Amino acid sequence: MRFMIIVKATAETEAGAMPESALLTEMAAYHEQLAQAGVLLDATGLQPSSKGWRVQYAADGGKPSVVDGPFVETKELIGGYTLIQVRSREEALEWTRRFPAPHRGISCHIEVRQLFELEDFEPDASIERFRQIGVGNGQ
Repeated sequence: MRFMIIVKATAETEAGAMPESALLTEMAAYHEQLAQAGVLLDATGLQPSSKGWRVQYAADGGKPSVVDGPFVETKELIGGYTLIQVRSREEALEWTRRFPAPHRGISCHIEVRQLFELEDFEPDASIERFRQIGVGNGQ
């Protein structure tokens, strides 16, 4: 089972503020523990939305349009993530309880979402194509 631990952005991270050294030290120690346990798949912070873009799709199926950042709703943006693979929801919950507080001096939270696995879908030629290219199966 794969889970994504999602750290929400703040006005400071959107302004390009880098994390303090103490937080980086805590995060490094936490991620080392995940790696030593063999559950860490990936982890990183994201650049501010001012360096990103969105592709918008019209309901009528027209040509997609590109909208450059920054984006206004900071509380809806992702500032970083950690991707883990564990045996159960309970194990994922135990690891996320140990996640260092991502923002100092402000009330914040992390969000955890389970990823779909190919086995969650009905067998289908499209699902087999994903399996063949190594997408969606935790590898």
